[in-house]
Amino acid sequence: MKRLFVFVLLSLGAFAQSQQLRVRWEELTAPDFSAGIQKSGGTCLLPFGILEKHGPHLPIGTDLLNVRAATLAAAQREYAIVFPEYYFGQIFEAQQWPGTMAYSPQLQLQLLQETTDEMARNGCKKIIIVNGHGGNESFLPYFVQTQMAKPHDYVIYLFGLIDRKAGGPAMKTKLDMHAGEGETSTTMVNYPDLVKQDQAKTQSGEDQKRQHLPDTLYTAIWWYARFPNHYSGDGSAGNKELGEYEMKTWTDAIVDAIKAVKADQDTKKIQDEYYQKISHPLDTKPMNP
Repeated sequence: MKRLFVFVLLSLGAFAQSQQLRVRWEELTAPDFSAGIQKSGGTCLLPFGILEKHGPHLPIGTDLLNVRAATLAAAQREYAIVFPEYYFGQIFEAQQWPGTMAYSPQLQLQLLQETTDEMARNGCKKIIIVNGHGGNESFLPYFVQTQMAKPHDYVIYLFGLIDRKAGGPAMKTKLDMHAGEGETSTTMVNYPDLVKQDQAKTQSGEDQKRQHLPDTLYTAIWWYARFPNHYSGDGSAGNKELGEYEMKTWTDAIVDAIKAVKADQDTKKIQDEYYQKISHPLDTKPMNP
């Protein structure tokens, strides 16, 4: 009876410990990290921000701060391990402003590849990159596509930017692409002490419309041509009601993504099948529905 009592206590202790596992990679002990990998089914999150100017009123790390806030909140609800601050992405369009960190394209790709490889080596076999920066919306899909070039023993899922403004509080402004009403509102909720909203109107966030080309043409200078102040919208319209709605929408969507990835048993099998076939293309046969 005494042994049974001790066993129950130990079991309850282990259960309590598993329920209290931290989600931040850097805050876990090595034993807790192993327990976290098991609890999450090898599902890990890589919130991806950037360091760039955000109008005259928001912190340089706005994208990094907000994407981590949303990701950490989601991981608390649906357990997953969250990788530390990551900001080594595409931001060439803002190099002219103080505080911007723009790494070479080669380093961006190599560092992200080695990061996901190392995450996988540590048991993260399902990696969700959560993007928080508009400038990565072309870079990250390309990176994910390059995973097809050679075999990997893990799967990368990309959670891109979502329309967090559908429904909810009405927007006061029409133009809202960078450091405007929406992003200011979100930052007001997450880091109110970092928002200098009284400075929002000291610079123009209007579209300067300096290019006159059809929509069928793309140039790398398009953003600078339209928004040379690296500011699009009016941050003075930001408010906590909108921010709370956007954060809830964002966090809910990430939670749903984590659940879907945990339940996904198909992608890895299909990916392995593909890797096997690329070594013997002459043996590949058509598949019937």
